[in-house]
Parts: sequence; C-alpha cells; structure tokens
Amino acid sequence: MRRRDFVAMLGGAAATLPLAAQAQQSEPPRRVGILMNRAADSSEGQARLQAIRQRLQQLGWREGQNLLIEIRWGAEDPALERKGAAELVALAPDVVLAGGSLSLLAMLGASRTIPVVFAGMADPVGLGVVTSLAHPGGNATGFLAFEYSFVGKLLEVLKEIAPGVTRTAVLRDPLSPQGIANFAVIQSTAASIGVQVSPVDMRDPGEIERAVAAFARSAGGGLVVTPSGLATMHSGVILKLAAQYKLPAVYGYRDLVVGGGLISYGPDWLDQYRRAAEYVDRILRGEKPGDLPVQAPTKYELVVNLKTAKTLGLTVPNSLLVRADEVVE
Repeated sequence: MRRRDFVAMLGGAAATLPLAAQAQQSEPPRRVGILMNRAADSSEGQARLQAIRQRLQQLGWREGQNLLIEIRWGAEDPALERKGAAELVALAPDVVLAGGSLSLLAMLGASRTIPVVFAGMADPVGLGVVTSLAHPGGNATGFLAFEYSFVGKLLEVLKEIAPGVTRTAVLRDPLSPQGIANFAVIQSTAASIGVQVSPVDMRDPGEIERAVAAFARSAGGGLVVTPSGLATMHSGVILKLAAQYKLPAVYGYRDLVVGGGLISYGPDWLDQYRRAAEYVDRILRGEKPGDLPVQAPTKYELVVNLKTAKTLGLTVPNSLLVRADEVVE
C-alpha cells in the first residue's frame, strides 16, 4: 500500500470514530419504572430501592446516562397502587419492577404489554399472573415471596424461642388464597409440636384488636404473623398489641423485628430485589419476560430482638443465637 493511501485510510478511520461515539451517546436512555409496595418514608422500602439501584449499576447501567428510573410508592394501598401504575404506564417504560402482589396486580390492570418483573409475589399461578412457573408466558415474570412450606417454620421458631406457648393466633389475610393456604400449613405443623392454632383475620385494625384482646385472656398464647400486604399495612397495630398483651410473636419480615417485634424468619428480601434487578437487566438487553422462569427464594434470614425477649421474660436459646443472621440489641 502506498504511503499516501495509508495516511488517507487512517484519516478516514479517525474521522469516523467521533461519529461512532456520537451515535452511541445519542441513543436514548432506557426507562425503568419501579412500583414499590411500601411508603416513601419506609426504611425497608428505601433499602429495597437501593438494592435495585446498586445491582443495576453493577450490571453496567448508569442513571442519567443510559438509564432513567421512575419510582412510585404504593404503600399497600390499592388506590395508591393503581394511581402509581397508571402514572408509570403513561411514561412508557421499557420494563417495570413491581414489589409485592398489589403492585403487580395494579400494573397488570394498567397494561398487558409492558414487561413486568415482580418480587415478593405469593401465588402467581393461582392468581392467573403466569401460565406456569417454568414458562410464565405473558408480560410478567419474577420471584416468589416464599414457598408455602416455609410458613410452618414460623411456628417452629416461635415454639423454640418461647417454649411455654401452647396456643397461637395466626394472623392472616382472609381474602387471599395465600392466607388460607398459610393457615392450613401452620395447622399441620401445630399438630406435631403440640400447639393449638386459631385464625385471626387482618381486614382492619379494629378486627385485629378485638380478636387479639379476646385471645390474650387465656395463658400460653403467642402470635404467628404470616407475611402479606395486610401484615405490612397493619404492622404498627400488631406490634402494639403484642407488646400490650406480652405475647411472643414471630413475623415473616425483618423490619418488624427491627421495629420492636420478637423474632422473624423469612426470605432475604433485599436479595430478592437484587435478583429482580437482574431480570430487569436481561429484559432491557432483549429477553422476554414470558421466557424467564419464576424463581423461588434462595436465601432465608433469622432475626432476633434481644431487648424484646428480655421484656417478655424470655431467654433466647443458644441454638437460635448461633443461627441468627442478625441480632437486635
């Protein structure tokens, strides 16, 4: 090749480099919507949001550069969830991450075409959200809140930290298939460890207060608070009643123990939201939600509040302390 042709080729290549870079920079950022089932001032909601952002950043997404994130807070309030879903659909996001069943159902009610990744969903097949766990079909996929067998462990953990418990009130969502199934699993576990169980519906604070007050009139009582949107919504009332009547209680959410509850056992929710962010990444890169299988939790965590145990006159056994992922003092 002659020298002048070689120089001309280099000059042409150099001239095209800025154009290629400019073209790459001119690509519009991808837009991700997040509908979170907590209030904006919830520490747990903020922690989940941070987990999503951190994982997306690790996967190469930069807010304000190649990614825009739009956030709405549903606070387990059906009206707020629907409002947030409608606002996100109007923004035409590439994908939406929905936290919890109410957020997911609100999103699917607003759009059946925008891809949706859910976290913390109890029974997506039973609710008709997906065709099957292995092959979701449709525009939604994500991560189960838990497998039903796990709720039996809640009763076992309560009995371990409070051996004197012989009766338990199981707080559940009576209108959800999840709530009915949870109670059935706990019933089957109760027979093997010699504990009587009775359901308490969580439709509203008044119903919870009346039922727990009546239950607390007899000795040997404890509470099993099954995970659901209602347990989150009424957590303040439930924590107050457990303290008022000195009832040992086990929860499915870590933040309730940080807020004064005795003990919790449940999925590592932050890990679940990190995994959901990975599905968001895969959809942004071209995969379809209907082709991504719904996955179960892989990490569970045990959290104990020593201060609350002391208030209740309980000595936490070493068998629990050595297994605890977090101890609140």
